[in-house]
Parts: sequence; structure tokens; C-alpha cells
Amino acid sequence: MTDLVRIETDTRGVATVTLNRPEIGNAYNLEMLEQILAGLARLAADPAVRCLVLRGAGRYFQVGADIHWLNEAGRYPPDRALAASLTTVRAVAALNEFPKPTIAVVHGACFGGGVGMVCCADVALAGPQAMFGITEIRVGTAPTPISTHLVNAIGFRQARRYAITGERFGPGEACRIGLVHEVVAAERMEARVGEVVDSVLRGAPGATATIKRALQADNGLTLSESQMRLMAFEHNAARNSAEGQEGTASYAEKRLPKWYSPAP
Repeated sequence: MTDLVRIETDTRGVATVTLNRPEIGNAYNLEMLEQILAGLARLAADPAVRCLVLRGAGRYFQVGADIHWLNEAGRYPPDRALAASLTTVRAVAALNEFPKPTIAVVHGACFGGGVGMVCCADVALAGPQAMFGITEIRVGTAPTPISTHLVNAIGFRQARRYAITGERFGPGEACRIGLVHEVVAAERMEARVGEVVDSVLRGAPGATATIKRALQADNGLTLSESQMRLMAFEHNAARNSAEGQEGTASYAEKRLPKWYSPAP
């Protein structure tokens, strides 16, 4: 199996998880999602692992779903198509509920599911050239696998705006709305990551896990099985709709979708 997710753990127990499809902006497909799930499960169960740093290989952090995979998934049999959507929901939820501190280091493009991953990090740092967008609407699909995490991170008001318009926005706006915690100069980023890692390592691991669990569970911010299945159903329905098929086709063919009429 190709390492679409690269995991390295240092002597302090800092696990670096690198999304590793740089040739297509680390866009996720089913294989990458499965590797994310397996990797997170292994790291969560390893007592030597103290925290997780999430990165993207190459020029971009993560640009969302692989459009070619979305087109392929649109031709799956119904049960397999729904299972693919459920895997998407579960991968993001696993990051959100990971029992150890998580730090997202964002550079370049961060779209769609990549934004969802940032929402699920305990600490999110963005470089000055980062660019964000909840872009599913532009290809006729819906960001349902990350919808709850969006609202939890940036609030309903901002989530509805950016999910509906698909607008792109820079790191300053991402910081203003609470998507990221800090915008860090490129030359300072690694030092700042080191400072945050050192801060979380100073915390007792058992207490940290309790805090993470309590903050989410005690405030109704974890997802039940029924909620995840509903999100997967909605995602699958949108992806396999006529709009979803037209949107992904237009993107792949580098043309405007048929529903768009430019101003005269």
C-alpha cells in the first residue's frame, strides 16, 4: 500500500502525520481516508505518543476531495457509495475526538475537507500564504462530513456564509473567525510549532485526555453513530445528484457548471 499518510514519531512521543499526495494537493480519496483512520487508531492506542502534528506534503496543506475519486464514487453501487461517505465522516470525527493534543500546521491551499481537519485540531497555525475555502458548493456537493465541526469551530453565522458562497479567504480572516489560532511568519513557523509542542508536553497526559473528552462530550460536541450515518447519507445524496455529477464533471473538464450564468 502506498503511504498516502506518512507517520513519524520522535523520541518525545510527538507524532507527525503528513498527508502525502503532494502531486494533487493532498486531495483525499478512499485509500487516504482509510489510512488516516488506521493511523489515528494506532497513535491513539500507543501510550508513548503524547501529541500529533498534522501537516501537508508539498505546496499545499489539503485541497479537499480528489475530484477524480468523486467521479468514480458517483458510479459505485449504492451500498458502497454510502460506505465511502461514512468513511469520510468517520475520518474527520476520529481526528476531532483524538484523545491527545493535535496541532495543524497550514500552508498554501486548504479547501473543503482540509478546512474540516483544521476545525478538528486543538491548535491551528497558519502561514502568511495560506488560503482557505469551503468549496464543495462550487462542484454541486455539500460539506456535510465537516458541517458539525465547522459550526463548532467558527460558529453558525460564519459557517453558513462560507459554506454557501464558497468564497476563498486568507489567513487573517481565518484567524478573525476562529478557524486558526495564529498566523505565523514562514521563518518563525517551525519555532512556533516547537513552542506549542513544548507547552502541550508539559501537561499531564491523562488529564489532557480527560479535558479533551469532557470539553466535547459534556457540551454535546461528539457525534453519535446515528448522526454520522445521517451526515454520510446527506453527503452521498448530494455527491450522486445531478448537480453533483455536473459539478465534478465541469471541474474535471475545466469549464463552468451549467447552473452558472455569468453577468452580461
